[in-house]
Amino acid sequence: MSTPFVVAIDGPAGAGKSSVSKQLARNLDFALVDTGAIYRCVALAAREQGVPLDDDAELKRLLDTLTIAFEMSEEENHVFLDGRDVSQAIRTPENSLAASQVSSRPVVRAGLLGLQRRLGLSSPHGAILEGRDIGTVVFPDAQAKFFLEANPEIRARRRHRELLGKGVEKPFDEILAEQNRRDQDDREREVAPLKPAADAVVLDSSTMPLSQVVSTMENRIRQLMGTSKA
Repeated sequence: MSTPFVVAIDGPAGAGKSSVSKQLARNLDFALVDTGAIYRCVALAAREQGVPLDDDAELKRLLDTLTIAFEMSEEENHVFLDGRDVSQAIRTPENSLAASQVSSRPVVRAGLLGLQRRLGLSSPHGAILEGRDIGTVVFPDAQAKFFLEANPEIRARRRHRELLGKGVEKPFDEILAEQNRRDQDDREREVAPLKPAADAVVLDSSTMPLSQVVSTMENRIRQLMGTSKA
């Protein structure tokens, strides 16, 4: 059996990973695995069950009880935790910060590594995995690797618009401060810090349109697959 083609897309929050990954998955008929959503599910479950975010023993116990799955519906990648659609619940600002905390725990990263790899290899055609350590830790042998970044203020403004669109009013300065704190946590954690893989293609989406980011990545992937369009 041939190994599915794996695409790793890493980068900080707000760089456009989710939008790019969804479009690429549709264009290539690949599965889509949002690894950040997996950590968000752990954070949500911990908060709901009163598990301290720094209690490794309790977090490990929690991991053994969770079932996490993805399902594309109406062009959206829905996230299910124990059969419940938590696509919106895991993306609140409070849960985002909690996800950053649990993702820094080695016991959590080790516990989820196998799940992420199984999800990535379960597609018959290929898979897009987005996160912060896909190309460096989860799939260091991925056939295609990208690191998507953008100016911090531009990323925060994107998040600000997203929240307003959901009816959530939150000061821009507060969003930027939370984002900067999470960026620092992600880059400075001892286990699997946020950084580009040595062989990743680095793209800056600050001024690059989404369509251009997608086409750049898609052309590179098709070239590597040997099916580049003429």
